[in-house]
Amino acid sequence: MTAITPKRVLVSSAQLRITQIKSIIGEKQNQRDTVRSLGLKRIGHTVVREADAVTVGMVNTVPHLLKVEEAN
Repeated sequence: MTAITPKRVLVSSAQLRITQIKSIIGEKQNQRDTVRSLGLKRIGHTVVREADAVTVGMVNTVPHLLKVEEAN
């Protein structure tokens, strides 16, 4: 499994596998809300989402809390 961890994820037709790797404790409220809006509930939780503009914007808001991979 090779992780894509660029500074910025770009909009494409790909599926993204998004995993929470750090806690949201101590983070700003808007960052907590962003992680929750992605559907992530705990460290290690993974969701698969389309790489549309909304999802990419949320991922780029909290890249330090997430691991992003291209789903097969």
